[in-house]
Amino acid sequence: MSLIGKEVSAFNAKAYFNGDFISVSEANFKGKWSVVCFYPADFTFVCPTELEDLQNEYATLKDLGVEVYSVSTDTHFTHKAWHDTSETIGKIEYIMIGDPSQKLSRIFDVLDEEEGLAQRGTFIIDPDGIVQAMEINADGIGRDASTLVNKIKAAQYVRNNPGEVCPAKWQEGSATLKPSLDLVGKI
Repeated sequence: MSLIGKEVSAFNAKAYFNGDFISVSEANFKGKWSVVCFYPADFTFVCPTELEDLQNEYATLKDLGVEVYSVSTDTHFTHKAWHDTSETIGKIEYIMIGDPSQKLSRIFDVLDEEEGLAQRGTFIIDPDGIVQAMEINADGIGRDASTLVNKIKAAQYVRNNPGEVCPAKWQEGSATLKPSLDLVGKI
């Protein structure tokens, strides 16, 4: 079932952030844009490349008013250990949520029940806590955070410009569409 247009359900989780353990809930997703990036496990192969790529775009995302949350079914303690021992993960400045109960992975419908691990799911959540975009990749396919930045810009544009939509490959500043009867069959 798609989560698009749905509000994120209530949850409470522990996370590692900026040298501390913090609590995170659905309330953290209110009042600003959020990206929730699920990945299978710490101390693995594709995951650190994705998380590093996300870190490389973090300043741009912050400039867009977006907070980033990575999530795996590991604990917040494991996130700290990975952060402390990996040069790549040690660069991460965003929040790393632990989901050992698998509740958050179930809420976002990315739990691989057989493995007990989260799939590679990315969710863009608007300031009302509503899911606006989602992408789920197979385990062996890493994500590109630069495409995430473009999706967020499009989601923010549509939110701020009711009645307009962003076509495929839309880039900030390029033409949008105003859906109307006049466009039917002409695109």
